[in-house]
Amino acid sequence: MKNINLATTTSAQDSGLLNMLLPKFESASSFKVSVRAVGSGMAMELANKGEADVLLVHDPEGEEGLVNSGVGISRKLVMHNDFILVGPHEDPARIKNEDFIIEAFKKIAQAKTVFVSRGDSSGTDKREKQIWQKSGINTGDINYHNTKSGMAETLTVTSAKKGYTLTDRATFMAHKQELNLDIMVEGDDLLLNLYHVIQVNPNKFPQVNAEGAKQFADFLLSPSAQEIIAKHMRDKYGHSLFIPDAGKSTDDVRRSDWKQQVIYS
Repeated sequence: MKNINLATTTSAQDSGLLNMLLPKFESASSFKVSVRAVGSGMAMELANKGEADVLLVHDPEGEEGLVNSGVGISRKLVMHNDFILVGPHEDPARIKNEDFIIEAFKKIAQAKTVFVSRGDSSGTDKREKQIWQKSGINTGDINYHNTKSGMAETLTVTSAKKGYTLTDRATFMAHKQELNLDIMVEGDDLLLNLYHVIQVNPNKFPQVNAEGAKQFADFLLSPSAQEIIAKHMRDKYGHSLFIPDAGKSTDDVRRSDWKQQVIYS
């Protein structure tokens, strides 16, 4: 059985989704999937070195750069969920139910409360940095901590420090019972979180398992995998952690009622 090297965001792993998808793929194919859940930025670095066959990532700008460079091919939308801002029950910055994420970030800075960042160039980290930039606040001037870790570990640190952090909804829900954190802000347009599958170009890296990468990408977009995505943790939480998007474009999702989907589906 030949290996497929999958480089992916930690949220796909930490949410338990890969544990549901991979056995089904492996049982129906001749491939074994080796997973490196390292965050989207590191996943794309691995692709640039020819050390990954296929990516499942959530950093649209970085992904476009990878495809434009010729390293990534056949980028397709797999699913979406959303980012949320979480914080301590006491909510010292008084941001709970704030409509706009930029305003919430400003209030956190003004209150001098702890903000914990992954600081790992992941898709979540990049979105967080974009929001700080839009807010006009220099993170060097606030009570800002980097974990250089994945989302699950960053949530644990945030909970211990009674701080705030930006997280994908799926990882937060999967670990919520272990944390003293609540959802503070959700539903802002800046918080849409899109996941794409990208194959690594075998013309640039002959060692790439092109056949396996294509089979895995096709599997993620298949009705059976999309059904797994749609149902993942629905029984436990009353809604899906991810919304399947095979055959859709980014514009299709943005035009849809995605906020209603990710919160109430």
